[in-house]
Amino acid sequence: MHIEYEEFDSVEDFFMYLASAAPPMKNTIPINSYKEHVMSFIPLSPSTGETYLMLYVKGSLEPGIYEFDVPSKSYKKVDNIERADKVYFISLTPKRNTIADTAIANL
Repeated sequence: MHIEYEEFDSVEDFFMYLASAAPPMKNTIPINSYKEHVMSFIPLSPSTGETYLMLYVKGSLEPGIYEFDVPSKSYKKVDNIERADKVYFISLTPKRNTIADTAIANL
C-alpha cells in the first residue's frame, strides 16, 4: 500500500478542501479524528486499493456532526443536518484504523 499526503494548517482549511469535492458527492462527508489527527482518505487507485491520498491536519475533533459554512470558513458542532446550503462533516473516532496507523507511522 502506498500513501500520498496533503497536510493542512487548520481544520478550517481541511474542511474547505473537502467541501470543494462535495458538490459532485453529497453535503455529508465522514472524517476520522484519530491519534491527534483529523483525516480523510481518498483512494487514488480505486480498483486495486494500492494508493491512497491522506488529507490531514494535526488536532482532534469530538465525535459528532460539524456544520461548515464555506463563505465564512467556519464550523460548529450541531445536533442534526438541517440545511442544504451547508456542508456537514461526520467526525468518527475509530478504536483502530490500520490504514491511518500505517500512514501516521510514515509521516
